[in-house]
Amino acid sequence: MQKVSLYLENGIVLEAESFGATGTSVGEIVFNTSLTGYQEIVTDPSYAGQFVTFTMPEIGIVGCNDQDMESKGAYCKGIIVRNYHDRVSNFRSQETLDTLLKREGVMGITQIDTRYLTKMLRSEGAMMMVASTEMHDKDELKAILDASPRIEDINYIQEVSTKESYTHEHARYDAMDFKYQTPKTDKKIIALDFGIKRNILNELTHAGMEVEVVPNSTDATTIINRFKAKEIDGVFLSNGPGDPLILKEEQTKIKQLIEAKIPLFGICLGHQLLSISHGYDTYKLKFGHHGGNHPVQNKALGTVEITAQNHNYNVPDNITEVAKVTHTNLFDNTIEGLRYNDSPIISVQHHPEASPGPHESAYIFGEFAKML
Repeated sequence: MQKVSLYLENGIVLEAESFGATGTSVGEIVFNTSLTGYQEIVTDPSYAGQFVTFTMPEIGIVGCNDQDMESKGAYCKGIIVRNYHDRVSNFRSQETLDTLLKREGVMGITQIDTRYLTKMLRSEGAMMMVASTEMHDKDELKAILDASPRIEDINYIQEVSTKESYTHEHARYDAMDFKYQTPKTDKKIIALDFGIKRNILNELTHAGMEVEVVPNSTDATTIINRFKAKEIDGVFLSNGPGDPLILKEEQTKIKQLIEAKIPLFGICLGHQLLSISHGYDTYKLKFGHHGGNHPVQNKALGTVEITAQNHNYNVPDNITEVAKVTHTNLFDNTIEGLRYNDSPIISVQHHPEASPGPHESAYIFGEFAKML
């Protein structure tokens, strides 16, 4: 390990030790409260452009493996942990977290007070930062941060979306056989890839839908023509990174899909883009929701589901002018789920595929299948 220096936009300078990739990196710092699943978090494309502070103090113990990858690589800027362990003790492990981070060019920062960072972010909100193993002068670091674009100004979708269409071939993971099941499908949908997680695809196919994943650049006319020709039954709008308000092309495309009355289902970024496309702009939360322990109320049943979450942006309350609220966050009463009026459209802000996290909301994939 070697020295790494951090400079945050509130002027705080911190020193720590590094693992994973070295160099200098700029991104937004957030915190995640999940107790497990660090590999799934690191490989979730929605974290592109961010440094993830883990509130779980011990990270690295179970190693990493091919099966738990949520995408082809890792897109976050770095991870910040209290204690990193390079000695793994899980029979499924194929490599250490350090090895994964080095291969993917992601910084690891350890031997730092993550509780202090979390409390600071909770008080002051998510902010930009720079981390470097190459330079340690405060003024130099500040100059780099000041000259760098903010995360809300960068379109990371172009980086994380697939470049070629493909059909997803796995269903839900079988923890008894330690392998993914073979899907049995009777419907077909297109998934617009804004940074899609593999376990979302697994849950869609588990619910009986053959999923063709297409690049975010796929034009709406092609999708609409395939729907009219009965080649597909609906469209899924995926999760993804960054500020949804800057994604003008995606908003135009989704408006066309809405007008064509195609059944739509959105998760996280997809949920936000549906709101914007209906004329209701999103807003940024103070420090976002990131973790696997967020209570959400199912408004129809009055029950509470513990959910996985990863977002910095939220839909506005006046979306109720065109949609019914189906789920509400019990931490702050923000909107977590919608069913649009007179349209075959549903969406949720949380992650019902929950990788990592609880699976109490997985039924939502079945609801979309029934809607088709």
